[in-house]
Amino acid sequence: QVQLVESGGGSVQPGGSLRLSCTASGRSFSSSAMGWFRQAPGKDREFVASITLTDAGTNYAGSVKGRFTIFRDNTKNTVYLQMNSLKPEDTAVYYCAGRSTSSGSSSEYDYPYWAQGTQVTVSS
Repeated sequence: QVQLVESGGGSVQPGGSLRLSCTASGRSFSSSAMGWFRQAPGKDREFVASITLTDAGTNYAGSVKGRFTIFRDNTKNTVYLQMNSLKPEDTAVYYCAGRSTSSGSSSEYDYPYWAQGTQVTVSS
């Protein structure tokens, strides 16, 4: 089992930045690929980014590529999502997720472990 706890959400103006953190406890974090997803009001949850066991493999949704960066610190059992140049359409609840394999995935159904979610609001 992996328990995930998020932090770092909040409100920011368009063009601003936020960093989300997700800290894992329980089963070895270093053996888990991690992902970030988001869900806006009235919409389905969608893939944002994923990362393999090391920083060697990352994948991004087209809507965030070039603006968001996923990275991890295995010494702190933490994965991060650095979000720059935020837009109003980035407003959503953001979820960290983990899976006990080496490779990431863009499908939410491939992740058995989920954090509680954190609200990100981009508005002027």
